[in-house]
Amino acid sequence: MRSVGLKILKNKLSEYVRLAAGGETVLVTDRDQVVAELGPPAPGRAAPLADAMLADAVRRGYLTPPVLAPGEPPRRPVLPFAELAADLDAARQER
Repeated sequence: MRSVGLKILKNKLSEYVRLAAGGETVLVTDRDQVVAELGPPAPGRAAPLADAMLADAVRRGYLTPPVLAPGEPPRRPVLPFAELAADLDAARQER
């Protein structure tokens, strides 16, 4: 485990991020007090950022996953795309 001051961390951020990605925990200090930890992602954390952000939002209760049962086909569209596009074109021409 290493510790680094804010000023040095700011100047060498990529170096310390590489250390954290390699599994090391870095303590961030400000005036000799630990204010943060920089470490590797938690074991259950998804690798792609979008997946990680979605998983975090579900964990915090901001999002609810879909309630489709496994193997259940998604609902059919209300209108076929061609009919929807034709309706949209007609509505635009009426203006």
